[in-house]
Amino acid sequence: MKKFLALLLSVIIVFSLTACGGKNSGNNSNNSSNNNSSNNTGGKKIKIGMVTDVGGVNDGSFNQSAWEGLQRAQKELGVEVRYAESATDADYAPNIEAFIDEGYDLIICVGYMLADATRKAAEANPNQKFAIIDDASIDLPNVTCLMFEQSQASYLVGLVAGKMTKTNKVGFVVGMVSQTMNEFGYGYLAGVKDANPNATILQFNANSFSSTETGKSAATTMITNGADVIFHAAGGTGLGVIEGCKDAGKWAIGVDSDQSPLAPENILTSAMKRVDNACFDIAKAVKEGNVKPGIITYDLKSAGVDIAPTTTNLPKEVLDYVNQAKQDIINGKITVPKTKAEFEAKYGNIYELDD
Repeated sequence: MKKFLALLLSVIIVFSLTACGGKNSGNNSNNSSNNNSSNNTGGKKIKIGMVTDVGGVNDGSFNQSAWEGLQRAQKELGVEVRYAESATDADYAPNIEAFIDEGYDLIICVGYMLADATRKAAEANPNQKFAIIDDASIDLPNVTCLMFEQSQASYLVGLVAGKMTKTNKVGFVVGMVSQTMNEFGYGYLAGVKDANPNATILQFNANSFSSTETGKSAATTMITNGADVIFHAAGGTGLGVIEGCKDAGKWAIGVDSDQSPLAPENILTSAMKRVDNACFDIAKAVKEGNVKPGIITYDLKSAGVDIAPTTTNLPKEVLDYVNQAKQDIINGKITVPKTKAEFEAKYGNIYELDD
């Protein structure tokens, strides 16, 4: 009986070792396949966090486009993505810190308003990778600045406004004046004036990227004063601009993403900034282990900015005119002003929203 029990115990031990060996082999195989989404991270899945500005992730514009780029990265690259919304500017630093504490591989900060919080966090955490959209002021080895030639896109929609107005009055609503946001204004006004020298541009600073009420009030006032085409560069505030144009049966021009689904019969086009592409690109760089600090600029030539692909409300002759101008910008025949000095050298002092 003792011999039998000893033999039985030996058999059980052999089977146990065989089973354990097979399980370990399976884990090694799984780790190898996971490396496709985490080349230089020792097998762990890459995690990317995004901090919105106060416009929120459903602003139909800037933040939403950034999140769509990360969702694409999740689907195509297998990375893990999550966002943190900022209700006020006081939320920027805590939201960033939460992603740092949770060990995220990259933190994307959406918008120049997060510059101070991003800089402080990057200085305090030199091993943490950051990317910031629309700010080039942070010169640190762990920060990538994703910039856009937004003046080029706004110039093209300015051409549209100048050609489509029947009253020779158009509008521009900006969320907040700054060097970045002023580029939208310089480009738009230049486009309007090049297409229609007789046009007058009504301008309004909403001083907010999240007040739809202010946006709608601004649009209503401009329409009352004769504007029949209004362009906004105002994030969530711009949703109110679009609503005001829709209610009055006037043309609106969107920003950052193709906003035509918001009001298909009232949106002429949108000045697109491919924030989605920029976020996807930086996510891919993290996955491949080749993130570089410094400034990356997206322009018309690189398809980083453009007018929206939806052209239902644009007459063919206007679309042809805009496409020719687009090619002239790419070829260097047209230089779109980005600064006050460049703008005033040709058009004079007609931009009223300088900070």
